[in-house]
Amino acid sequence: MRYLLILALLLSALTPVVSQTKFPTHQISINGFRNPSIGLEYQYNKTSIHAGYYVANFEKDVTTEFVKVGVTEWFLPFGKKEQPSSFYSGASFIRGMTRDYKNTNSLGLEAGVRWFVWNGLNFRLGVIALVSKDKETKINPTPSVSYSIKF
Repeated sequence: MRYLLILALLLSALTPVVSQTKFPTHQISINGFRNPSIGLEYQYNKTSIHAGYYVANFEKDVTTEFVKVGVTEWFLPFGKKEQPSSFYSGASFIRGMTRDYKNTNSLGLEAGVRWFVWNGLNFRLGVIALVSKDKETKINPTPSVSYSIKF
């Protein structure tokens, strides 16, 4: 938990250096796959918080389930759409629900890009490092499709 706090503070301190102000003031996203989780995300300017159900396949045909909550920082927006595409980095608290990770607390560190395709429809492509005590660090791709609504 201490590492999550340190990372969040570091991201908050560094983001103004590379950030622009094109992000919507308030936005809510319904996330339909792995990134950041199957759940909801609230974005305020360039920072968002999320919570939901997360699945990972560390082995072929073996799905491990988690509950995930975290924070994401958005930076380097690009494109001329009302909702800009951008890069992101984030940190999450992840609690295992099944298999080798049942009742295990983990830290998730992720980075990637979100691309707005049409209106609020967007795709994300990223990667996450799952860090757990007494377990090998796992790297997992995190594709996603989401729908975001500005308000």
